[in-house]
Amino acid sequence: MPETLQFVMKAITWLALFTAGVAALSASAFAAVPEGWSTDLNKAFAKAKAENKSVLVEFTGSDWCPPCIAMRKEVFSKKEFVAAASKKFILVELDFPKGDKELAEKNQPLAEQYKIEGFPTVILFNPEGKEFTRFFASKFPKIEDFLKHLDEVLARKDLD
Repeated sequence: MPETLQFVMKAITWLALFTAGVAALSASAFAAVPEGWSTDLNKAFAKAKAENKSVLVEFTGSDWCPPCIAMRKEVFSKKEFVAAASKKFILVELDFPKGDKELAEKNQPLAEQYKIEGFPTVILFNPEGKEFTRFFASKFPKIEDFLKHLDEVLARKDLD
């Protein structure tokens, strides 16, 4: 009997830790769009033309997609990332939250237009709105890796 009780107590402890972790991730998902990000793609393209920058668009499910939640927490909401990426990109977040059906429906035509097949997808556009690459953001879960990838993609884009 003591072994069974010990197993049950470990299982309860693990479950409590797991639940607390999920709650912490979820809480940050309901935060407003990170500072430095836009939610209007048309305005972003106009600003990109005016500033001669590319556009980085993240398609996300901020309240239900674990990789999206992790990317926002570890990369996209960090001042270091926003400051560095904003030098070359206008940043746009297009969210498809389950908790805000109106926002998800508003953004749905863009998901269809750009044929989004999974989240978190990042598409990079030139200032004229022409896509030059796309990738899953979660491939680069650290700020340094994400910024390095952006620099590499921009260098290749200029060679094309």
